[in-house]
Amino acid sequence: MQYVVHAYDHTDADALDRRMATRPAHLDYVRELKAKGQFVLGGALLDPVGQMIGSMLLLDLETEEQLADYLKSDPYIVQGVWDKVDVKPFRRADV
Repeated sequence: MQYVVHAYDHTDADALDRRMATRPAHLDYVRELKAKGQFVLGGALLDPVGQMIGSMLLLDLETEEQLADYLKSDPYIVQGVWDKVDVKPFRRADV
């Protein structure tokens, strides 16, 4: 099953610094997901001036357990970068 993840950063004064400090670990983690065929695409959500304010990922996971593991393991979650995380099942349209 594919899942779309929209995750929004905290908005405190240290939020961007926390994101940038955690970013290398997050990207390494996503590379591991990609090597396992679980990461389809993703990137940063931006505000109107181009500042990173969150993330979007499209994941391809076989079980709800894998999704639960992801939600406990992504460094942006573990290190408190993301404030709100919304996960929805996703089905690609064949057009």
